[in-house]
Amino acid sequence: MANIVVAYYSAFGHIAELSEAVAAGVEKVEGAACKRVRIPEFSDPAIRVALRRQENASSELSQHFQLTRRAEDYEQVQQEQAGIPAATMDDLRQADGIIWGFPTYLGTMPGQVKSFLDQAGQFCTTGELEGKPTGIFTSAGSIHGGHEAAILTSLIPLLHLGMIFVGLPYTQNPEYLTDRAVGGSPYGASTLAGPDGSRRPCKDERTMAARLGERVAGIARSLK
Repeated sequence: MANIVVAYYSAFGHIAELSEAVAAGVEKVEGAACKRVRIPEFSDPAIRVALRRQENASSELSQHFQLTRRAEDYEQVQQEQAGIPAATMDDLRQADGIIWGFPTYLGTMPGQVKSFLDQAGQFCTTGELEGKPTGIFTSAGSIHGGHEAAILTSLIPLLHLGMIFVGLPYTQNPEYLTDRAVGGSPYGASTLAGPDGSRRPCKDERTMAARLGERVAGIARSLK
């Protein structure tokens, strides 16, 4: 059995939803099993800090990003994810493949994910993650919000750990060959959340996310 870990961080639920599609793709592969784990949150996440400083922002920007509503959404999403186990180093050790999910923050991974990967730096000396297939899915506020850049910049630490990166090829993912506002790229699956976070993953985005899970699981099974 090839054991695939989907390790994700989700502040507003978009990545949590996409992780379900990734897991469904993994489970399509005969001889593969999936475990979803949640990368822990900081004690004082950015949305709470932004909400406290809202009075210093222009009223136009505050209305555009809907900070008050998004803070409420954040609290609800955290409660909904309470049943997902926290990710550990043992999860990474025991996995035959790892798929990472996180929102785009300033064109790269959030600090929560970077902190978790910093802990995984111990595997550089043991080689325990070397040769394991890996992939990334992400979200961004808009089509120009950095979803491709986030995957490309986040690939670097995974290569340092010796993992084998898996993307989404053109021939299997016609959904992103479009002029419509939809996530997805050759680098990995993604969803567009909208500037105020109100958009949810669409059918095409979930389809591509499932394909990513299926591809990583199939390669992990073959390698094992």
